[in-house]
Amino acid sequence: MPKNKTTIKGIEEGRAKFAYECVLSIEKDKKKEYKSYVKKIPMLIKANGLGETFAFMLSKEGTYEFIGEQVLKWLQNDEKEILSDAKEIENFKELVKKIVSLSSSEYRALTIEILAFFNWLRRFAEGLIEEEEND
Repeated sequence: MPKNKTTIKGIEEGRAKFAYECVLSIEKDKKKEYKSYVKKIPMLIKANGLGETFAFMLSKEGTYEFIGEQVLKWLQNDEKEILSDAKEIENFKELVKKIVSLSSSEYRALTIEILAFFNWLRRFAEGLIEEEEND
C-alpha cells in the first residue's frame, strides 16, 4: 500500500521523521541547551505569539537561531505547503520577516503547524538526548 502523505498518519510520520533527524544532527556540546529550548519555545509561542517568539529567538542567535533554521527547513520540505513560498526563504531572519506580514488565517495555520512540529522535536529531544546524557 503506497504511503499517502495527505492522511493525518502520513503527515505525522513526516513531521516525526524530520524532527528525529533534526535532533540527531545536534552537536554534542549543544544537546542540553537544545533540549531545554525545544521544551520552552512552544510555551513562548502560546503565551506571546509566533512572531514575537521567533523575533526573540532571532535576537538570541546561537542555538535559538539554529532551531529556527530547522523550523524553516521543515516548512520548506512540508508537502502541505502551509507557507506557500517557504522554498524562497533563505534563512531564519527572512522567515521572521515573512511571519509578521502574514494574514491572520495564514498566521494561525502556520502557528498550529509549527507547534505540531515542536511537539515531535520535544519528544525526540527528551528521549534521545536523555539517553545520551546517561551513557
